[in-house]
Amino acid sequence: MPDTASSVLVLPGWQNSDADHWQTRWERRHGYRRVDQDDWQWPRRGDWMARLEEVLLAAPQPCWLVAHSLGCQLVAAWAAHTKQADRVRGALLVGPPDTEREDMPPQLHSWRPVPRRRLPFAATVVISTDDPYCAPQRAGTMAQDWGATLVVAGAVGHLNSESGLGDWDAGHQLLIALRTA
Repeated sequence: MPDTASSVLVLPGWQNSDADHWQTRWERRHGYRRVDQDDWQWPRRGDWMARLEEVLLAAPQPCWLVAHSLGCQLVAAWAAHTKQADRVRGALLVGPPDTEREDMPPQLHSWRPVPRRRLPFAATVVISTDDPYCAPQRAGTMAQDWGATLVVAGAVGHLNSESGLGDWDAGHQLLIALRTA
């Protein structure tokens, strides 16, 4: 079965992605599907993992994951525990947060420790040199632990709406490269 737009799943992070976020723009522009969670404010890792598993099992074909922020931790946690890893063809992981930092809000404490297992599928991690939620060295270590290709986007904050990325065509090219590799 050929890849289709519906085989790309968008995984927002904590508090969801707003209307100006590149993930939302990609949904509108390319027809990708968002994985909605029951609780965006107090995310529980187990609940989010179960929801991702449910969506992947219902999909008619293996999917590509496009995660931002806490969505990156979701992918790593899910991959470390699932028996359904073949349901994912690859993942673009953008701006993974360091949930082990002391200054992380209590809503994110259930996301500790950061999963460190190698991902069983191809992945690209995109980081910023001035992300307020993760030092570049920590993000680089996560990418290495996950067996992912690391791309440094420069000083663009958390790679979210406030970063002013708009449609973020450079990021979409990374997804296309991943899907055609």
